[in-house]
Amino acid sequence: MAPEPTLKVLVYSDDRTTRQQVMTALGRRPAADLPVIEYVECATEPAVIAQADRGRFDLLILDGEATPAGGMGICRQLKDEIYRCPPILVVVGRPQDAWLATWSRADAVSSHPIDAIALADTVAKVLRRRTSVATTA
Repeated sequence: MAPEPTLKVLVYSDDRTTRQQVMTALGRRPAADLPVIEYVECATEPAVIAQADRGRFDLLILDGEATPAGGMGICRQLKDEIYRCPPILVVVGRPQDAWLATWSRADAVSSHPIDAIALADTVAKVLRRRTSVATTA
């Protein structure tokens, strides 16, 4: 019997509570039609860069409000430096800040406070696009 497929998702925030809120909102899978998620947590920018350099991720979720390195700056750096960078979702401080994520080249945006339904819906859309590209490539 083949092992169940999984999706690998990195969650970055300097705040452990924010990382936990994101993972709780998404649960084991953000939608019934998607595989189970395997999470990798990062609390620092160097950890995100190292993980992104060596790991194959299906999605990176970066906290735009993290300090000292915000998710938008990290997103832009990863998009510039990683060939075929995986999709990145940036969690911004408030919905009105979503336009800032266009500068970072984020593939999707969500906002604080974490809305579990909205975040799961956005993540599911991104992961569906990712898995459909992977199966047709």
